[in-house]
Amino acid sequence: MNSRLSDSRTLSEEASKALLAPHGIPFLDERSTADVSAAVAAANDLGYPVVLKLNGDAIAHKTERGLVKLNLADESAVQAAATTLLAAATPEDGEVSVLVAPMVKSNREFICGVSTDEQFGPTILLGVGGILAEAIADVAIRLAPITARDAHQMIDDLATSDLLGEFRGEPAVDREALAAVLLGLSAVVAAEPSVLSIDLNPILIVDGKPVAVDALVEASSGADA
Repeated sequence: MNSRLSDSRTLSEEASKALLAPHGIPFLDERSTADVSAAVAAANDLGYPVVLKLNGDAIAHKTERGLVKLNLADESAVQAAATTLLAAATPEDGEVSVLVAPMVKSNREFICGVSTDEQFGPTILLGVGGILAEAIADVAIRLAPITARDAHQMIDDLATSDLLGEFRGEPAVDREALAAVLLGLSAVVAAEPSVLSIDLNPILIVDGKPVAVDALVEASSGADA
């Protein structure tokens, strides 16, 4: 196996988003908080409902551990959720924080990401997300770097094109904005050679625009990504 692929580390969600945001990846207005009172203050500032997540360098799969609390509607709910999340941290998790973000909903989800092929190098992926992702397996992949034309062709390659038009009262997907996400991932790969993989799952379509509500970056160990 390529030693570069096997010698890697996973960045926290907060660090992953900090790495990706300068390249145009769209994220929600999110706050990182150190304790329960700060989480409540952040929720009050952002407005309800909110989502809380436990964040840490050693925490990759939050949902499986119950480290995501959704649709919190008031201060008492945030206080209880933040208390539960911080209590769930283990010594193996290292230093942790609580991420507070607005709660958004969408009828359409996509997956965008980067993976590194041992022979061909980094690839850019776009696919249909949500509960049907595995059943449909509707994805488009290109070798990095990609051009704007490549990005739009990837969107056109998706078989479930109905998801891109007006859907259940929601406006059509802004294809330029979705293409910009793919181009942003390509730019990250070019600027950060240490990056081995990126997982933006899900990408929600909110008022026609894509927004990444979770992010996970894997980088070569010892790199400054």
